[in-house]
Amino acid sequence: MNLTTFETNNFLEFDRVGLEYSVDSKPRRIIEDVSFSINQGEFVSVVGPSGCGKTSLLKMVSGLNPTLIGEIRLQGNKITKPLKNVGIAFQNPVLLPWRNTLKNVLLPLEVVQPYKREYKKRLPEYKRMAQELLTTVGLQDFQQQLPWQLSGGMRQRASLCRALIHQPEILLLDEPFAALDAFTREEMWVMLQNLWMRVQCVGMLITHDLREAVFLSDTVYVMSPRPSSIIYQLKINLPRPRTLEMCLTDDFNHLFSDIRRHIRRG
Repeated sequence: MNLTTFETNNFLEFDRVGLEYSVDSKPRRIIEDVSFSINQGEFVSVVGPSGCGKTSLLKMVSGLNPTLIGEIRLQGNKITKPLKNVGIAFQNPVLLPWRNTLKNVLLPLEVVQPYKREYKKRLPEYKRMAQELLTTVGLQDFQQQLPWQLSGGMRQRASLCRALIHQPEILLLDEPFAALDAFTREEMWVMLQNLWMRVQCVGMLITHDLREAVFLSDTVYVMSPRPSSIIYQLKINLPRPRTLEMCLTDDFNHLFSDIRRHIRRG
């Protein structure tokens, strides 16, 4: 099913995006044809079976990997190089072990323009920005701790703050909570929602957890097995801010079941 009739907008557009690898000197198509668009300030999730190319889409959005088949456009301009206005959080939070929590969060402001240019002069202001984010995720009392002194959930919270400190236009999340226990993972959904609602950037989440996708997203896209395409999209019309109690409601479970049904069909 080719969903090329999605309504497009001028923020982030996937236009017939594909991906091929060479295996034994023969091309193997991983992504067949992906077309959809993301509105400014929208949070979307992409779900689907392992190996269907979800993470590859994130890398193409960031500009870390080139888009050789089709186009990805940011506000009408084709993405051809790594973007500066992107925050990224992965499954395993990569915090620098010799820097404390506060300094890890501040890192993007030291290396990303235009913040880098004024880092020393504006350091007190930048510290306040970092401290406000850390307070939002409950780490206000752990600013001086090194990564090894934090739990897995705390490290991931710090990683999310670091991804958002430079106020990116796009937040890319690749299975950020997969390594956490179920209880901590649900707490992190609420933390991430609070951070995202504060920054109001575009959010794009790759996850295998369908409940996570429903809880966090405005729209969920389902990918087929490879060669992959988008086979279903679902608008999540639950009010925000969302609470964990919503996960027990009939509306939530209906949305979850709808996505699960289409993944099975795919």
